[in-house]
Amino acid sequence: MKRRRLYQREIKRIHDYIHDMQSLPDQELSAKTEEFKARLEKGESLDHLMEEAFAVASVAAERVLGMMPYDVQLMGAIALHRGMLAEMNTGEGKTLTATLPLYLNALTGKSTILVTANEYLAIRDAEEMGPLYEFLGMTVKAGVKENSEETMDNDEKRECYAADILYTTHGAIGFDYLFENLVKSAEERFLREFYYVIIDEADSVLLDGAQMPLVISGAPRVQSNLYGITDFFVTTLKEDEDYDVEDKAVWLNEDGVKYAESFFGIENYFSRETFEINRHVTLALNAHKNLEKQKDYMINDEGEIILLDNGTGRSLPGMKMRGGQHQAIEQKEGVEITQDQRSVASVTYQNLFLMFPKMAGMSGTIIDAKKELRKVYHKKVVRIPTNRPRIREDLKDKFYQTAEDQYLAVAEDVRERHETGQPILIITSTIADTRIISKILLEMKIPHNVLNANNAFWEADIIKEAGRVGAVTVSTGIAGRGTDIKLKKEAKELGGLAVIGIGRMENTRLEGQARGRAGRQGDPGISQFYVCLEDEIAKTMGEKYINRMVNSKHSYSKHKLKKVINGAQKKKEDSSVASREMSIKYDKILKRQRDILYAARNRLLDHGDVKGEILQDIFQWNINDYVNTYKNPSKAELNRYVLDNLSYQLQFQWNPKTDWSKRKLRAYLLKYVEMTYRTKKESFDSEEDWQEYIRLCTLNALDETWIEEVDYLQQLQFVTSGRSTAQRNPLFEYSEEAYKSFQDMKAEMRRKIMRNIFLGQAEKNKEGKISIVFP
Repeated sequence: MKRRRLYQREIKRIHDYIHDMQSLPDQELSAKTEEFKARLEKGESLDHLMEEAFAVASVAAERVLGMMPYDVQLMGAIALHRGMLAEMNTGEGKTLTATLPLYLNALTGKSTILVTANEYLAIRDAEEMGPLYEFLGMTVKAGVKENSEETMDNDEKRECYAADILYTTHGAIGFDYLFENLVKSAEERFLREFYYVIIDEADSVLLDGAQMPLVISGAPRVQSNLYGITDFFVTTLKEDEDYDVEDKAVWLNEDGVKYAESFFGIENYFSRETFEINRHVTLALNAHKNLEKQKDYMINDEGEIILLDNGTGRSLPGMKMRGGQHQAIEQKEGVEITQDQRSVASVTYQNLFLMFPKMAGMSGTIIDAKKELRKVYHKKVVRIPTNRPRIREDLKDKFYQTAEDQYLAVAEDVRERHETGQPILIITSTIADTRIISKILLEMKIPHNVLNANNAFWEADIIKEAGRVGAVTVSTGIAGRGTDIKLKKEAKELGGLAVIGIGRMENTRLEGQARGRAGRQGDPGISQFYVCLEDEIAKTMGEKYINRMVNSKHSYSKHKLKKVINGAQKKKEDSSVASREMSIKYDKILKRQRDILYAARNRLLDHGDVKGEILQDIFQWNINDYVNTYKNPSKAELNRYVLDNLSYQLQFQWNPKTDWSKRKLRAYLLKYVEMTYRTKKESFDSEEDWQEYIRLCTLNALDETWIEEVDYLQQLQFVTSGRSTAQRNPLFEYSEEAYKSFQDMKAEMRRKIMRNIFLGQAEKNKEGKISIVFP
């Protein structure tokens, strides 16, 4: 209440400014942008400018777009500027609300970005709000293309990110960040330093999309020969005896570990030496026990495994599961095993958006997750009131023992409402449910549209029409999200849009989003959910337990059904929160390494010199490593070391003695290094060329070792996640292994830097730039 009273005082002052601004001609109103920038340069703060800038943007919106922000939109804009997460109901005008803080923060000249759920919304909002920004003297771009198969080159991306205001998707900005940190020269960069971001559908991005990291795959791994034997091993296992399954997690129990050690002839299933066997068994177990054909993937006519996104309904051609999981599925299904790709870069949405000094977000359903959002992102969540009172009627859920009874009840409800002409939106929790209800509607001869989030552009056109009289639309929860369903007068008189939900969804937020499709801006409407024991989420309580209840001749009371089904949803929500927390902890470990490596990369790209003392330390480390590792090397072994690491020919009267002490051999090798280094340096025309050569050699060594590290850590996380079954702390195991791996990576990096410098072959191309053939 205290915050709301503060907002009311600020809104009153914004209205006072609006009154003054309305008398200004267009040219003077537009000129306010340059005035604000000048005041910022003189030291005035954004907070001090906020009320006046919001007034300017509001008046401009009225003149250009024909829309003056309501008070609740001004309240939302204030919260967004202050870096809060705002809950604004569907239809309350989040798109217009966001223009105010975007305009204000863009006055700084720093990157100002709105991230939304899909390409359609990013392009639509940039086009619809573009005239407002252009009137105010600002540039606006959409950072994505309508055709997802079309890509932008670095010049196009640079132009997009250079705009005052950018509309893009969370996936696009995530991958752009990863690609930015794979460029080979400073000229290839395209991102500006992150500053301010507003995340639309923030709960979907920050929570629902937070468990799966964004990963760029690159060069193929050497193909493993363990997929076949581990797949066979898994088919010999017995549930509860050798392995346990709980909430989509599967692991070998104590007896299963002993059996694996006996089967593969190894002493310790969890040792570093048997890492690959452990990993492949885990992959095979997951493929057989958790990943289902026609639900998680399908096989096309060419015999390829095509992933299915069960949440959105999309088939995902060209996408593969990482870390060998895709190949494990191929082995299970007996199709040709494709090449496994290495992970070369990875980041989670949590860590991506925490890089922004100012982050805000908005959604129709976010208040329920305020504790988690405060804990993870350190963000306050504020509920913005509706502009008009909500009159939608949310009917009590109806509970059924079997799916047959559930669908019969839905069909009858749809038939009765359709006969009156009331528009109906049927929202399902899974893709399979959309197909089932569509088949029933066809048998009932009820015309309808089915949306499975396959194409956001044409789905938006269809969902807009879902509010017309007689319309029946079947949709997954995410299809058409972000597009308002506007009702004609005749539809309002029939009771407005009826949202019928089939199945208990994974969390209450998703159900709230479904209900929110009806009753926008004070419109009439109803929502009704039909749930049963055969809903996918009920399996969370244990498949055997649920099957016994479904097939029982005993009829369970509504209270019992409600307790079991809602309990399954609560269990799923708690599991998802725990999983997201664990994902953050895992990625924090990777983040420490990533920050160190990316900072070093940026110094090299910005032409930072690699000092001679640092190089000498690297050379000395290499020689010490060799002398301490190989005791009494023969002359042939010494020759091989030199030819593999220092020069392609033995020179400077190379003639080591095999009976030398470590100290004498070390001194002799260091002397050889010194003379070879001097000769190499003298072959360059200038100190500038030499420094560029050193930078490129170092950058190459850093990138190659980092790619191996990222790939290993991706696999390591998958394996260690099941180690709690062996009385082990998986996070501790991962942290310990990751630290050892990082130390190994640094050692390999030193070796590669020395080899690159001494054995690299440098040439100047036509543009005068140095190109290197690395050993």
